[in-house]
Amino acid sequence: MKAFTLDLERAAHLVAERGSRLGRPLVVLTETASTNDLARRAAKEGAPHGATWVADQQTSGRGRHGRTWVSPPGEGLLFSVLLRLSCAPVQLPPLALLCGLAVRDAVAHVAPCVPIALKWPNDVMAGGRKLAGVLVEAITVGSRIDAVVVGIGINVHSRSFPGDLAAIATSVALVASGEPPPDRATLLADVLASIDRELHVVLARGLGLLHERLRAADLLRGQRVRSDSGDQGLAVGIDDQGRLLVRRDDGVVAGWVAGEVNLVRPSRIGS
Repeated sequence: MKAFTLDLERAAHLVAERGSRLGRPLVVLTETASTNDLARRAAKEGAPHGATWVADQQTSGRGRHGRTWVSPPGEGLLFSVLLRLSCAPVQLPPLALLCGLAVRDAVAHVAPCVPIALKWPNDVMAGGRKLAGVLVEAITVGSRIDAVVVGIGINVHSRSFPGDLAAIATSVALVASGEPPPDRATLLADVLASIDRELHVVLARGLGLLHERLRAADLLRGQRVRSDSGDQGLAVGIDDQGRLLVRRDDGVVAGWVAGEVNLVRPSRIGS
């Protein structure tokens, strides 16, 4: 694995300039199998809170449910940050949403003319297409979480996508059309600084202080949704514990903790 520069060469400087505790140390690589795997191994070897790995390309990058994250060289921002946290598993959903909101805000800053939304529990969307994803993996000791690895993938420079992805994916470059070319180092520094700024507040108090930002960014609110288990209802928001609140047809509001969520399209009369 070799050091990589180009538009990531200023990353360490920008991280330090923002005063973030995350991104220190920062390892930038041309290629690796998975930055999350690097972070997990390093955690077991004693790597500190905030250590971050960035790759220009991943050969075995993954998203939730074991999906592959496609990452051609030079096109994506692919990184994992190690968080030394002692917390209960119930605190992971708010953490994932905090990270998703940090990505959403950083992208919105460079693409101010396009609505950027957060799709519970971990996707960042633009124009109904996926732009970024968050994968949170816990390292446990007994029943407690000893550390957390947050993996983030953002489509930055991509102008086209292969196969089925063409209909469901987008990038910062595509949604920021007419704006200056996106810079991966700036996006990285902004995301890390945002997570660092609010991390311990969210762990201690939940998402309450972020409620208005979450409400404004919530793609699913007001939409009819279906879970991977077949439950359906109207999404009415996200609570302070990171649960998706869904009003079922019987009027009961359920809190979905995790899982795959799909929009339910209205059926057409006569179809």
